[in-house]
Amino acid sequence: MRLKLLQSAVVTALALGASAGAYAIDDTAMQNITGRVTAIEPQLISWRRDIHQHPELSGQETRTSALVAAHLKKLGYEVKTGVGGTGVVGILKGGKPGKVVALRADMDALPVKEMVDLPFASKAKGTHMGKQVDVAHACGHDGHTAILMAVAEVLAGMKDQLPGTVKLIFQPAEEGLSAEQAVPGAHIGAAAMIDAGVMDNPKVDAVFGLHLSSGLPAGVIGYRSGPVMASADTYTIKVTGKQTHGAIPWGGIDPIVSSAQIVLGLQTIISRQTDLTKEPAVVTVGTIHGGNRENIVPDSVEMMGTVRTFDDGMRDDILRRMSLTATSIAQSSGARADMAVSPVHYSTTVNNDALTQKMLPTLGKAANGRVVMVPKVSASEDFSEYQKKAPGLFFFVGSTAQGIDPKTAPVNHSPLYQVDESALPVGARALSALAVDYLSSN
Repeated sequence: MRLKLLQSAVVTALALGASAGAYAIDDTAMQNITGRVTAIEPQLISWRRDIHQHPELSGQETRTSALVAAHLKKLGYEVKTGVGGTGVVGILKGGKPGKVVALRADMDALPVKEMVDLPFASKAKGTHMGKQVDVAHACGHDGHTAILMAVAEVLAGMKDQLPGTVKLIFQPAEEGLSAEQAVPGAHIGAAAMIDAGVMDNPKVDAVFGLHLSSGLPAGVIGYRSGPVMASADTYTIKVTGKQTHGAIPWGGIDPIVSSAQIVLGLQTIISRQTDLTKEPAVVTVGTIHGGNRENIVPDSVEMMGTVRTFDDGMRDDILRRMSLTATSIAQSSGARADMAVSPVHYSTTVNNDALTQKMLPTLGKAANGRVVMVPKVSASEDFSEYQKKAPGLFFFVGSTAQGIDPKTAPVNHSPLYQVDESALPVGARALSALAVDYLSSN
């Protein structure tokens, strides 16, 4: 996207916000926040580099959470550790009564080998699903954590002026499981923190979060009202036939042929059975395994994939049609298909329309006017769980350096993904300003 297009989108976005009765943080408060963020920017970058160099997999964020907890305690926050696993919650009560606003950052890294030549590049190893792997912050969560640590310091310095309470949520395991669960199907990540009461005591009135993104130039904020990130379901389909010699396939039931027909049948659910004028959707088969020799028809084949939707009703209908399609195609050849959907589910991330429009001018001030409305994103985020408990706004902060086309930059989760550190203070200003604006306006 060219900057000229971004600037045009900003004008349109701010005009829409004004027509919806939006308000913006006052200039004095914004200048206060900007000054405080500028003062701690070297420390913000230092935190990010330290966390980047010492990444930890989902559910294993012990060093990171200890760093966060020590910082919050030093600032005078009420601190809770071990929340939802390795999560940390910091509570700051302002000098005046008011509502409660929550700000969230995720802390976990990925089983990825970093391929970027940086002096603070990760050389860490970890255990993922029982296997030794390389570990790296290839999705920007190191930046998210450092940004919220900076926000903690900014807001602590403004405590007496805050009419209400700020709750900082440092969350583990956003990227999913890194080890077999002791209790299969138990909640992880955001859901586990909610189970632990993070949205209560005190009850949260609004929640904000951000994500660094390679898809935007560094420091540009991307937003969208309504569905912004897709739901995600993982499914498996096991097709059972009857083993026989490859030279006499009529002597058995071939699950490979049935599986091939099922893969093709699944594609028609999106292309022919789903009303895509409502919302887009995706059904992907990511793995398929069966057989171990060229002249043996195997007993079974197993495939695994993902389903992405932007509407819960569409999600339920697509999963129902997938099961019906798989079982019916298998039955037609005498085989059997069994479909299972993982209990670990990411719901659609839906930004509250009224909250988004009201906060849009404040995002514009935090980003010096560099704000753009982004298209729907088919990746998923468990920030959606918090939005089920309180109105929420989740936005993106561009992380691609000047001179690099975001369209061709290595994407989040790539071993080549890089964060331009000029994006970090923008994120810190934005979250700080949203918290102050929301509390001051309520």
